[in-house]
Amino acid sequence: MDINDKMLMRRFSIVAAGLCILMAAVIPIVSASTAKEFIPPAYELTTNYYRSYGEPDISVSVLGDTELERGETASLELVLSNRGIFYGVKSITNVGTSKSAHARSLQELEYEKLRTTAYGVKTSLVSGTEYIAVDPATSSQTLEDPLYPGTLPEDPLVYTVTVSNNAPAGVYMLEMPVSYEYQSDVRMTGGKAVTLGLPDLDHVKYYTPVNKMLYVPVIVKPAAKFEVTDVSGALVSGKETTVNITYTNVGELPATDAVARVILMKPLATGISVRTLGTLMPGESRTVSFAIFSEGQALDKTYALDTEIKYRDTDDDLAYSGNMKANVRMQSPERQFNITGMALAGILLMCVVLIIKSLKKNRKG
Repeated sequence: MDINDKMLMRRFSIVAAGLCILMAAVIPIVSASTAKEFIPPAYELTTNYYRSYGEPDISVSVLGDTELERGETASLELVLSNRGIFYGVKSITNVGTSKSAHARSLQELEYEKLRTTAYGVKTSLVSGTEYIAVDPATSSQTLEDPLYPGTLPEDPLVYTVTVSNNAPAGVYMLEMPVSYEYQSDVRMTGGKAVTLGLPDLDHVKYYTPVNKMLYVPVIVKPAAKFEVTDVSGALVSGKETTVNITYTNVGELPATDAVARVILMKPLATGISVRTLGTLMPGESRTVSFAIFSEGQALDKTYALDTEIKYRDTDDDLAYSGNMKANVRMQSPERQFNITGMALAGILLMCVVLIIKSLKKNRKG
């Protein structure tokens, strides 16, 4: 290798070393600008001037009404708020007459004020009862931005819930576990982080995770509710029979001007499908009869008759029960003997007997 080649190699080595130093300087700056992408330095490389007091206080409120009806599917709009209070600080490191230490302590004081901010807030809505279901597609959500004290998120958290048709009236508390973390300590590096390759890191934040349980009330409205509690009578193919259906108001409120209706399909039919029930108080039952005709080709099985009730609620508004089933057994018609046929058969039998007797006499003669 001649002298020119050696000089060229030396220049290349210097340039490469310079690039490595530049990259080493750039990488710490990028890491320091993004929160929590590096392991915090040890306490020995930091100084803590103050101990601060206060932390986030997360609560939930509901937009709109959470009073729902049986069988209703609704969207609950929930808003998380942070009521955290920064109570103050206590000096734990004396800065003396050092201007630089005093400046760092003042800077730490500004950082400490962020102690009440909640970061990485994650929530979910959980139902502890079989009567209210939360849509799994909306059950878990996360806030994109930190939750600062006194500032509400731009958009509420929306959860979809469905109330069972069999839910008793009352208040149901849905659980809302919330997890987040907050800045529990701030320590100044005083330039010591340069040994870690982080020359621009002037302070270090230490975070504490928090898990908190919130509760969201859902109210199921009281209302009249009906059930078919008894069915008597039977269907007979090719005939019209009477079927008695007993309805009971198992709800919490009375129903007035109640009317029961049966919905039939072939091979069943009825001339009058509506019967009046009147007013049914909670716990009260009433039986009505329907004349139902069954076609001759109707199968011998149990038929589930569809039935419903229209009534007026306590606000004098028209309301409808859900679809109910009245199970009725189909029977084959009883076989009846024809009297005329029996008489003819008897006469025929007598004729046969007389003929046999006459033949016997003739043979003897």
